[in-house]
Amino acid sequence: MLRVKRLAVLGLFAFCVITGFLFWALRVAGAETRGALPAPPRAEAKIGMLPANITSAVNITRSTDAQWLTHAATQTGIPARALQAYVAAAGAADSSAPTCGIGWNTVAAIGYVESGHGTHGGGSLTAAGQASRPIVGPSLDGDGFAAIADTDAGALDGDAQWDHAVGPMQFIPSTWRLYGRDGNGDGKADPFNIDDAALTAASYLCAHGRDLTSSQGWADAIYSYNQSETYVNQVRDRATAYAAQSGPAG
Repeated sequence: MLRVKRLAVLGLFAFCVITGFLFWALRVAGAETRGALPAPPRAEAKIGMLPANITSAVNITRSTDAQWLTHAATQTGIPARALQAYVAAAGAADSSAPTCGIGWNTVAAIGYVESGHGTHGGGSLTAAGQASRPIVGPSLDGDGFAAIADTDAGALDGDAQWDHAVGPMQFIPSTWRLYGRDGNGDGKADPFNIDDAALTAASYLCAHGRDLTSSQGWADAIYSYNQSETYVNQVRDRATAYAAQSGPAG
């Protein structure tokens, strides 16, 4: 009987070791696969004066050229107010982390996938960059999504039982509490404001010394935002398309 028990323990130990190794190997293989495709081109914007009807993020010193903004918005289908926020966010993130090399088109691609640039549910962005209606994702109650119990007493998502991703860049309340940035200089970080949300997204992607000019660095950054290979591919395709559609910044 003792021998049988020992064999059972050894068998269980071997199973745990093999299972752990397989999970590690799959994770490494997944990371290598993500980095196999090149990072999207880094799109640039022409800097100049903004149209009078668009409020700039006041703590960003550079403003997007009005003519370029209008042309790029038309070519890409990105609302001009959202595009201005993406350009400002990428510029600010690169200034804070010069080795990051994030392009506005990557920030814009995430904005598209997450909320259609703030238009999810028929909404839009105001001149001040505010979502015209709350953008709240599904309940993270474990039914088709990860189970994340409430972390903000429902302050951002209106649910005191489960968390929901919120705002045009779809941040979970606990993540927003850690990374939320004030992108428009009004003294508060609001996930429903495109300036704040875009700057937070760009800063989050550039965190931990990431280099988004490399294939692996870019893919790992996007994967950290949403741990899905399909999501990484969607963002890559959209960012690549935006770079091509907007054309050179000169």
